[in-house]
Amino acid sequence: MWLHARGLALVAVLAGAPGVAVAADDWQTQVGEALGKTGAAAGGVYRVGLPRTDLKVTLDGVELKAGFALGSWLAFEKMGDQGMVMGDLVLTMDEVAPVITKLAASGIEVTALHNHLLRNQPFTMYMHVQGNGDPVKLASVLHAALAESKTPLSAAPAAPASPPPIDLDTAALDQTLGAKGTNNGGVYQFSIPRAEPIKDNGMDVPPPMGSANAINFQPTGGDKAAITGDFVLIAKEVNPVLRALREHSIEVTAIHNHMLDDQPHLYFMHFWANDDARRLAEGLKAALAHINIAKS
Repeated sequence: MWLHARGLALVAVLAGAPGVAVAADDWQTQVGEALGKTGAAAGGVYRVGLPRTDLKVTLDGVELKAGFALGSWLAFEKMGDQGMVMGDLVLTMDEVAPVITKLAASGIEVTALHNHLLRNQPFTMYMHVQGNGDPVKLASVLHAALAESKTPLSAAPAAPASPPPIDLDTAALDQTLGAKGTNNGGVYQFSIPRAEPIKDNGMDVPPPMGSANAINFQPTGGDKAAITGDFVLIAKEVNPVLRALREHSIEVTAIHNHMLDDQPHLYFMHFWANDDARRLAEGLKAALAHINIAKS
């Protein structure tokens, strides 16, 4: 077990000649190079987005944006020469076996494999992974596994100066959900942490590593939006949240684990609807009322 590294400004590691100290973000650069895709630091976590921009997926007539429901990601933490990676890989059905075979042979744990959505074409599966060790070596293994899929690993085209506008009353959504959303490529996203700390094998699992409630709105015209995401729940919250969603005509599409040794043990509930955005926000608010979320 290694101590949680967030909050340290520098980490001393050997690089080249003995006694040379390297800034903490140097390992992050090396992780990006090994993975073939750069990411961004968030609170001591280096998170790399791997959106499946190669896929054209539709659900109930809605073409899903990559940032809405097709966003593979990997998040790395480090202290000294040890670290941890967690992530979620979006795969087509024929990619699952080659990727899982490569990971199993390399010591990366697969902690879950399941759907997040229903009826989407082509159908996608979601593979949750975890590994411990040197982050750069972990990134190299994951690069080799992802090469068994068509996940884009080359540098993404330069992002526009500003994301496309969200054709929704985002201020009303913020007020209803009691949180501030962000515009990610035309998808309005919320990340709402739980109040209690989440650990796995005794190590902190901060929100950037997948422990926060995630809610995504994709505008579909006429003040409507498709919504998806997942609620992060302890056992006693599962059915109250399920009932609140169904009472507001929001479809529950999956209930499952993402981690194996998490404390408290968590269940992730995925959902889908396409309707008036403010009406859906009221349903999501009703669900959040049953969850021990952090107060802003």
